Amino acid sequence: MADPRGFLKAGRELPERRPVDVRISDWKEVYEDFAAARLGTQAGRCMDCGIPFCHNGCPLGNLIPEWNDLVWRDDWRAASERLHATNNFPEFTGRLCPAPCETSCVLGINSDPVTIKQVEVSIIDRAWDSGWVTPQPPERSTGKAVAVIGSGPAGLAAAQQLARAGHTVAVFERADRIGGLLRYGIPEFKMEKAHLDRRLRQMAQEGVKFRPGVEVGVDITGSDLRKRYDAVVLAIGATRWRDLPVPGRELNGVHQAMEYLPGANRVQEGDFDEAPIDAAGKHVVIIGGGDTGADCLGTAIRQGAASVTQLEIMPTPPQARPSAQPWPTYPMVFRVSSAHEEGGDRMFAVSTECFLGDDGRVTALRLSDVEFVDGRFVPVEGTSRDIPADLVFLAMGFTGPEPEGLVADLGLAVNERGSIVRDDDYATSLQGVFVAGDAGRGQSLIVWAIAEGRAAAAAVDRYLTGDTNLPSPIPASARPLTV
Repeated sequence: MADPRGFLKAGRELPERRPVDVRISDWKEVYEDFAAARLGTQAGRCMDCGIPFCHNGCPLGNLIPEWNDLVWRDDWRAASERLHATNNFPEFTGRLCPAPCETSCVLGINSDPVTIKQVEVSIIDRAWDSGWVTPQPPERSTGKAVAVIGSGPAGLAAAQQLARAGHTVAVFERADRIGGLLRYGIPEFKMEKAHLDRRLRQMAQEGVKFRPGVEVGVDITGSDLRKRYDAVVLAIGATRWRDLPVPGRELNGVHQAMEYLPGANRVQEGDFDEAPIDAAGKHVVIIGGGDTGADCLGTAIRQGAASVTQLEIMPTPPQARPSAQPWPTYPMVFRVSSAHEEGGDRMFAVSTECFLGDDGRVTALRLSDVEFVDGRFVPVEGTSRDIPADLVFLAMGFTGPEPEGLVADLGLAVNERGSIVRDDDYATSLQGVFVAGDAGRGQSLIVWAIAEGRAAAAAVDRYLTGDTNLPSPIPASARPLTV
């Protein structure tokens, strides 16, 4: 398997990020090119470990040792075929996934893990550049029609699988462009939208019909859709954002992250000359220390914010894997994203008491240190202080699909977490209606969305034809072992 002594001869290496002062002046992706020879060396670090725990770490079950070996042998086309065997969109996951496969790499027990994510994205980028990624239209039509609601990674994965199985597939998206959070949630510097557009062109050539600007439950009822289609797949995401009900929340200048990020993306699409919410010259505070908060941070810096402060209620994570999160689990450790390198301050173990304002607009945020006592965070006496805030972005995650609109229109049951109830075959209580991705499992990773889209497509194909040749990587009840 690759170089038998590769992990002994070479250390882990990643591509360089472009200099901060250069990359914050544009919206292009932050990484420099990585030479093929250097990548081959990295792929050669993959061990013949016997039991590849990276498979367990990846919800898609990517055949990681196989395409590492093929890259090391310089057989890039075969590597692309092995990569696509389990993943419809490696150009997305190779840029956006937090790589739980790497934290479950056997080499990572006592050394630095294989650079799996970089090998993945390099394979697919070369495949596109070499013309190896081509449409795969079905040989015959089943005569069945499927509506997919939502065009994020789960919806697109389900749509592509079902179209390749011979079904007529239409993807409905309420936004004016296809892509869901890939289009209007992920900043351009993390994934340039040319990668998304290229994949959508392939899907269109495979027969997938795209219907942007149509909100099911408003523009067309769910019952009408069920009459027109033989099956419906709900991939509407978990877009109901978590709010912060503290004094001053009503002040102008306090926004949800997803009220802010789409506008910046629309500037890059050419819709606006200037973002509707612009951080230029303003003191920005971001509440939430996760990926969405980091996306707001990088966006605000590129817009020319005077200062950016990111707040997190949890304490500062450790630098190394804690003993309570042993290999191969996904550890909560201190991570520095490309946006964090670019500027701003990070504050941990703090909580917002209230927003302060003048003439109806936010001017400051009052916070205090907190400590975890008896299962809850309590303020530390004497630590209350104010920090300037002309703009505040709430990036505290999502609590499930929006209960109004389509969910209410169809009368779908939701569980205690707000997710749509389904069985192990991704089926809701309504015959012919299935659910995949965050709408069914709650807010999760892009790899889980694609995996669920693929698995739901297999369930739909079986429902429509009585059998399926589509791969079904996971049952709906599965939960990741690497949380």
